[in-house]
Amino acid sequence: MKRMLLMAMVACLVGVSLNAAEDKPKYTIKEAMKLHKDKLHEKFEKGEATKEEKEKLLEAYTSMGKHKPPKGDDKAWKEKCDALVKAVKDNKVDDFKKAVNCGGCHGAHK
Repeated sequence: MKRMLLMAMVACLVGVSLNAAEDKPKYTIKEAMKLHKDKLHEKFEKGEATKEEKEKLLEAYTSMGKHKPPKGDDKAWKEKCDALVKAVKDNKVDDFKKAVNCGGCHGAHK
């Protein structure tokens, strides 16, 4: 009986550890912002981004939304990140241009 209980506890711990690893963002906020310094967002705006580059932007913005903002309201941070994700996912350049407001995000969260 003790052996079964011990095995069940180990299985739970392994499951929790694996789940936590899946939830870990691929990019830090700083790494995601490096894509802006590399002008990848401008390629998307011009319609010149490749499928791989769009996926990279999508992963970066999704990762940003999983982090706590350096300052400001968590809910507003999540909304801004979600708007970027949706625009890239739906390939809506006009929505992306509205969402990628650097000054609005940096003023509230950096």
